[in-house]
Amino acid sequence: MQKRKLGKSNLEVSAIGLGCMGMSFGYGPAADKQEMISLIRSAVERGVTFFDTAEVYGPYTNEELVGEGLAPFRGQVVIATKFGFKPSPTDPSKWTELDSRPEHIKEVAEASLKRLKTDVIDLFYQHRVDPGVPIEDVAGVVKELIRAGKVKHFGLSEAGVQTIRRAHAVQPVTAVQSEYSLWWREPDAEVLPTLEELGIGFVPFSPLGRGFLTGKMNENTTFDSTDLRNTLPRFTPEARKVNQALVDLLGEIAKRKKATPAQIALAWLLAQKPWIVPIPGTTKLHRLDENIGAVAVELTPDDLREVDAAASKIAVHGARYPEKLEQMTGR
Repeated sequence: MQKRKLGKSNLEVSAIGLGCMGMSFGYGPAADKQEMISLIRSAVERGVTFFDTAEVYGPYTNEELVGEGLAPFRGQVVIATKFGFKPSPTDPSKWTELDSRPEHIKEVAEASLKRLKTDVIDLFYQHRVDPGVPIEDVAGVVKELIRAGKVKHFGLSEAGVQTIRRAHAVQPVTAVQSEYSLWWREPDAEVLPTLEELGIGFVPFSPLGRGFLTGKMNENTTFDSTDLRNTLPRFTPEARKVNQALVDLLGEIAKRKKATPAQIALAWLLAQKPWIVPIPGTTKLHRLDENIGAVAVELTPDDLREVDAAASKIAVHGARYPEKLEQMTGR
């Protein structure tokens, strides 16, 4: 497994990480805990050293799973988790309320440390920008946690460039996490140039378009009633039918390269910048192996130009999120 550094921070991780959310939450019922612990440990054995979780995934159960799965390897791996949400006062099962008050961040850090079975959080992201709390206050409290030895690195998720700059001026930001893939390229415009200028790493989540870019679903695919994709405009049957053109493009290139569409999608991300580390998620060992295999797929400058030229002619249909969630991004 190749290694990469997230920006100028010297935080070195495997070139492909493992997003753990879907093991507990988001894409249907939670998977079997022992099977997922086995999968996490198989990832470590294959050279994966970067694992992504959050208190809100479950809630809480995903951090507990990751903590237990990685306990035997704690010194060899980097665990990223997140703060910034709280349960809705009217429905505690829903975590749609933002809360990045300094005292809340400290409480979350203590609770996450216990669930992760560790004495330090390697990378602590603000999960979504909280308009009610100045980002300078958020960065300041994470700086305190770093000084106290409870956190090593500060990250932001789905933040806009002004927020990134303001936070970075108080406490250097090691990584920004946002959705980025061949079917969501908004970070190209402002976020990636800003990160390059400031020396911040980039961690794309949903690098396979929440499974769509693998080529394993079509307009007739149905999702479990608890699957969040049921709520995403981009995943209506009509949108999937139109968006299939992008998957077909990946399939054509994959045949030439003796790879899979998923591997081409990940290899494309890896080829964008040396400080980009995608975190595809999976609950299946063969998919883990397929994703890791993307590191060995080399896309030449000509290949990349061909992908960009063809993809630019394909208009992706459907919004990324429903309106309420979209309002929480890119601030």
